[in-house]
This record gives sequence, C-alpha cells and structure tokens, in this order.
Amino acid sequence: MAMPSLLPTRAPARLLAPIVGALVAIGVTPVMLTTAGFAGNALAAVLIARGGLVAGGAVVLVASALDMFDGAVARATRRASRFGALFDSVLDRASEAVVLFGIAVYAIDRGSREQALLAFAAVVGSLLVSYVRARAEGLGATLTDGLFRRQERVVLTALGLMLGLLRPALWMLAVLSLLTAAQRLVLAARAVRAIDRSEAAARD
Repeated sequence: MAMPSLLPTRAPARLLAPIVGALVAIGVTPVMLTTAGFAGNALAAVLIARGGLVAGGAVVLVASALDMFDGAVARATRRASRFGALFDSVLDRASEAVVLFGIAVYAIDRGSREQALLAFAAVVGSLLVSYVRARAEGLGATLTDGLFRRQERVVLTALGLMLGLLRPALWMLAVLSLLTAAQRLVLAARAVRAIDRSEAAARD
C-alpha cells in the first residue's frame, strides 16, 4: 500500500498543458528548463547568503517550479531520455544543496551555529532520501513512497525564508528529511528482501 504524501508529485495536466505548449512553441528544451532551474536556485542561494531571505525564498519557488515542466516538455517533444532523467535528478539534488549552503553561509555570518548545523543536517537528509530510492531501484525494487519528498522540502524552505520562520523551518527540514530517509530505508529493506525470497524460491 502506498504511503501518504503531503503534496502531489505533479500539477494537474490541465494546468500544465497550456504552459508546456507555449514552451514547446518557442523552442524551449527540457535541458534548458533543468539548467534554468538550477541557475535560479544558485541565484537564490546568493541572495540568501547576503541576507535577502524574502527575495531568495521567492526565487526558490519560481526556480523549483520549473521542475514541473522539464519532464512534461520532454514527453511533449518526445525527447525523454535516460540522460535527461539523470541530468534532472542530479541538478535537483544540487539545487537543494546550493540553497541550503546559502542558508548555512547566512547563519554562519550571523553567528547562528544552530541554524548552520540544521542546514547541514537537512542537506544530509535530502540526499539520503534520494540515495535510498536510487540504491533500492538499482537492486530491482520500486520505491517512490515517502512522507517528506522534494516538493515538500522546497515549499517548506521557501515559506520559512519568506515568512521569517527560518529556524523552525530548518528544524522541520532536518528532522522530517532524516525521518523520511529512515522510512524509505525500512520500505526498501522489505522490498529487496521480498525479491531475495522470490529469487530463492525460483531456484528451489
């Protein structure tokens, strides 16, 4: 049974279709969108590090929203590929990391060791969430469940920055990301053990 998630993985197709159609019409490619999303998050990191939390949070939302369109454009233009999926996944992780790095720099400059450590813990948690899934799928298991995935992390980070709630947002990011990584590890362990049992039964 699928585990619940806080936010949908994709926006409704009826909302995406007009925007995707316009992007395709002007020649925008999936790689362009993926790269622009990372560049936007890097810009957000610079703004945050310099103290522009509200502006940085807004840019995080806009840049990360591009992630909704690169896959849709790839499918619409029949450019979906393994390289595209790999490139998208890597830059998604890099985007999260660079934003949290900007937050850590901001915290360190203001003498907040706690917030800097929380940003580091959030980076570790977000990377583990993705790594557990990738490793499980490499072993033949399907794993998409998880309570606190990238979309939830992005929204929480952006809102924490824009609403002046950075400290509680970082605590939630760190704790919930690490808990989600542990949740996925349990689910992955069950899945790969089931595969092992199935393969053992087939050999008998």
